[in-house]
Amino acid sequence: MSNKNYLSIYAKSFNWAGFFLPNKTYQKCSSLYDFCRTVDNIADHDGELDIKKKNLSAFKNDFINKNYNNIIIKNMWNLMNNHLISIKIVEDLFNGVESDLNKKVQLDNKKDLIIYSYRVAGTVGLMMAKILNVKDQNSMKAAVDLGIAMQLTNIARDVVEDSNINRFYIKNDYETICNTLALADLFYKSSFTAIKQIPFKFRFAILVARRVYKKIGDKILRTGNIEAYNKAGKIYVNNIEKIFQTIFSIFDLITLILTKQKSSYMNNEHFLISEEINLDERI
Repeated sequence: MSNKNYLSIYAKSFNWAGFFLPNKTYQKCSSLYDFCRTVDNIADHDGELDIKKKNLSAFKNDFINKNYNNIIIKNMWNLMNNHLISIKIVEDLFNGVESDLNKKVQLDNKKDLIIYSYRVAGTVGLMMAKILNVKDQNSMKAAVDLGIAMQLTNIARDVVEDSNINRFYIKNDYETICNTLALADLFYKSSFTAIKQIPFKFRFAILVARRVYKKIGDKILRTGNIEAYNKAGKIYVNNIEKIFQTIFSIFDLITLILTKQKSSYMNNEHFLISEEINLDERI
């Protein structure tokens, strides 16, 4: 399966936004997604838990030992070397996925939820920022925030699906789902101004990805109650809605050009992460 197919099959929102990237950059982002999706697929694949643990360990060892016979690993190391991506970030990603390989997964508090979201998605935001040649440190932290926001959106959307495989990232009640989306919204807002520090030719694509993904949360909130939420199934953004969000992103781009506000990020939440993970080392 080609990198493009991984994006187009598994990440339709990102693939839509990727249309607005230069082709060479799109291919780099595709290689990054290819790697992250491969790690994720090992954990999410149907099968015995012990076999999944064994397969993930084998892939991790191949990665650490630079097994370039695996093109996915070779492409990832090329990205890391060319864009100064620390191996610590990739190890954080592995740690997040490994934490899903238990008979029951349960996060008991906000700190655990944010650290998990950093590991499986904030890491991807940070690596993406490096690929897009972001230099400003606060902007890289805000890229972490955008990844976390998107993961919180995923978690709020997939409560039923996750509970069916004994993963309880949040409680299965409408209030908790709404609170999770409210937290995601704070992370989305934190990420916005920092997009100004992304080189201009990449900026619009990130604004589109941010808007399209945030729309998922808006649609969840419109269900109105837990009964309607449970009946809704997997909520997604259709192509017509993506076109509207793309148009709105033009106004976001203009707003960014005109704003003088400096980039900021979620200080308190980053402090929670830093109790276990040194973000400055990763950045």
